[in-house]
Amino acid sequence: MFNKILIANRGEIAVRIIRACREMGIETVAVYSEVDKNALHVQMADEAVCIGGAKSKDSYLNMQNIISATVLTGAQAIHPGFGFLSENSKFARMCSECNIVFIGPDSSIIDNMGNKSKAKEIMDKAGVPIVKGSEGAVNEEDEALKIAKAIKFPVMIKASAGGGGRGIRIVKEEKEFIDSFRSAKSEAKAAFGDDSMYVEKFIENPRHIEFQILADNYGNVIHLGERDCSIQRRNQKVLEEAPCAVMSKELRDKMGNAAINAAKAVGYKNAGTIEFLLDNHGDFYFMEMNTRIQVEHPVTEMVTGIDVIKMQLMIASGEHLTLKQEDVKIKGHSIECRINAENPKKGFAPCPGEIKYLYVPGGPGVRLDSAVYQGYVIPPNYDSMIGKLIVYGKDRKEAIMKMRRALGEFIIEGIDNNIDFQYEILNNQSFCLGDFNTGFIEKEFSK
Repeated sequence: MFNKILIANRGEIAVRIIRACREMGIETVAVYSEVDKNALHVQMADEAVCIGGAKSKDSYLNMQNIISATVLTGAQAIHPGFGFLSENSKFARMCSECNIVFIGPDSSIIDNMGNKSKAKEIMDKAGVPIVKGSEGAVNEEDEALKIAKAIKFPVMIKASAGGGGRGIRIVKEEKEFIDSFRSAKSEAKAAFGDDSMYVEKFIENPRHIEFQILADNYGNVIHLGERDCSIQRRNQKVLEEAPCAVMSKELRDKMGNAAINAAKAVGYKNAGTIEFLLDNHGDFYFMEMNTRIQVEHPVTEMVTGIDVIKMQLMIASGEHLTLKQEDVKIKGHSIECRINAENPKKGFAPCPGEIKYLYVPGGPGVRLDSAVYQGYVIPPNYDSMIGKLIVYGKDRKEAIMKMRRALGEFIIEGIDNNIDFQYEILNNQSFCLGDFNTGFIEKEFSK
């Protein structure tokens, strides 16, 4: 096991990793930008190194400075968290070249799974169900339109190197296709430096279901069940839960086996997520693989009792996966609400600033993963997440009631936030009945 690791991230995920390391007796090194000098992760870590200015490109995306900080402090490994450099194959290669363990998969796997068209091709060969669409990337608009007409509208145009909801367009009619293709291509170029696109059949009103997988360095792979991430706005997740309200044991076994086959097909190592679209007929299709820890990993931890961050560290240090699939038991129900500094009444505009007063909920079955404190100033330079409120109940009904109670206790003054919006979701009849899909927020809250 490592003696010391560096955490190449900030905010609640950095705090989460520090906590896991402390419980395992591992020293931690925090890195921070100039604007983050008073951040909680900086105060909690055993050591802290400033790596640059407030802009991400000058600090949390500055590979050279992060590698230098790792060498300087004698850390043996880097945990990238999520976002920033977590799915950057160049950074993973740099770590390997410097004899630093990258806590995640190999750079070649990140390359293969980061390119959605390549990932789709690999999954098809492995027998994992995929959505019909272009075979590989397509760059010419006339060729793309020809494919769209062949698989029939509606279709989805997606950036091959995409993520975070960018470079995506849903096109319902042929006359809208060319303009949508051009704008998606332009957005992808600006966001990722790569404007290669692919076209696929759009599955209407699906649920977004993802399976957490763990894979060691010796070919052993298991899954930890599913998460339902269908409550999202503009392809960004808002609320997640585990297990899925409509999941039968038979379907879980079928999707779980597909997730394991997907991981084995690419020789995956460490923690990852296989994401599927599930339609109204119980058919599912591979969407993408996330080669990192996910924001919503706590709901899986709550229903399985397995600490996913600790598992990442154990796998990365070379330990065998001691858990077998039959050891994984899903018990109870967990819900996570993402609490953001934003104003839902003003188009969810970000609201950086000082937290004047803070009271956080507690009690049985309530967990808050956060890096804020009273007096903390949320900078405008990064994402607007304040924290993740997670609850656990013996069943879905109890979890909903517990989340309502916890949201009611949560007080944040000084900045706008989405607590009331989350409360509305938890009181929505369709949500409470488990009758929803990825179009839920647009349908219920855009009136």
